[in-house]
Amino acid sequence: MSLKIVVCVKYVPDAAGDRRFAEDLTTDRDAADGLLSELDEYAVEQALVIAEEVDGAEVTVLTVGPDDATDALRKALSMGADKAVHVTDDDLHGTDVMGTSLVLAKAVEHIGYDLVLCGMASTDGSMGVLPAILAERLEVPQVTLLSEVSVADGTVTGRRDGDAASERLEASLPAVVSVTDQSGEARYPSFKGIMAAKKKPLETLDLEDLDIEPEQVGLAGAWTEVESATERPARTAGQVVTDEGDGAKQLAAFLAERKFI
Repeated sequence: MSLKIVVCVKYVPDAAGDRRFAEDLTTDRDAADGLLSELDEYAVEQALVIAEEVDGAEVTVLTVGPDDATDALRKALSMGADKAVHVTDDDLHGTDVMGTSLVLAKAVEHIGYDLVLCGMASTDGSMGVLPAILAERLEVPQVTLLSEVSVADGTVTGRRDGDAASERLEASLPAVVSVTDQSGEARYPSFKGIMAAKKKPLETLDLEDLDIEPEQVGLAGAWTEVESATERPARTAGQVVTDEGDGAKQLAAFLAERKFI
């Protein structure tokens, strides 16, 4: 069987960098170096594992973001993906999850797909709702938060682990799936893979290509708005409690004073 897999990935600010808001209260993507969201690497890995088991499978990585987001796509291509699609447009600035899901849905339909794979959340927004919204826009089944996933005979099957039990889930293709960071360690790109990635096709699209009006995305089309933001206060020295038999009482008083109990 042939299988067209699309993996949605995100270019995010490095969590180890100085992440902050810009003057318009959107994420300042120039304040820190960007990279492929770590949680999305698990989705790329699972797509590659599935493709290795299915003859004729093709893996396309898709992102929506600024020009530098090609770095995330190149990382996924060097891991083994076959091709990439980058949606970029100045009018996308400030787009929230609703607008992003619209753009991804249009792009996925443009590419053509049997299976869409996503990470469990992005490491910047951390909302975790995009896979479900994307499935609704595409009007296909969703199977989310899987720690194990496989495809056979037109059906995607997986295991979702909860606090008290695990459950087996399945859906007919086409479908949208998200995987957790327990699904399997992502492979490191080899030197051969890095060199090969430079020659793999990378298509660039804008809003006009996807028949999306500017007012549907960006700050103007956002369903959410950040009204204010304050920098986290600098870390201060802690309070040392000397236990002379009343340490527990001192700790309880400290917590009560700050309304933790």
